[in-house]
Amino acid sequence: QERLVESGGGLVQSGDSLRLSCATSGSRFTYRAMAWFRQAPGKEREFVAAISWNGDTTTYNPSVNGRFTISRVQATNSVFLQMTNLTSEDTAAYYCAATSGPSVIPGRPIQGDFWGQGTQVTVSS
Repeated sequence: QERLVESGGGLVQSGDSLRLSCATSGSRFTYRAMAWFRQAPGKEREFVAAISWNGDTTTYNPSVNGRFTISRVQATNSVFLQMTNLTSEDTAAYYCAATSGPSVIPGRPIQGDFWGQGTQVTVSS
């Protein structure tokens, strides 16, 4: 069964760091670009970061650029989001998503094709 399972969320204080993980199962994801999105209460889901299938290309929402780092491990087909210097503005449910293709082109919109259930990140100020 194909699945994306996020973990690593929690309650932290402003300035802290967190590392989110996305475990994948199923061959669909091996050659797909992967992404993280987030949705804060009362707001629309927004793109956070994406990484190409081989990890060579990444792209970020400007609001997290320089603070968040997306990575993946091909051997386990896992995706990670290292978040540093968190602020209350980062409070949201974070979702791992597979895109429909292998590549990431910085500046072009990223759309999720298959989604995980999400993990909550809450940053207290």
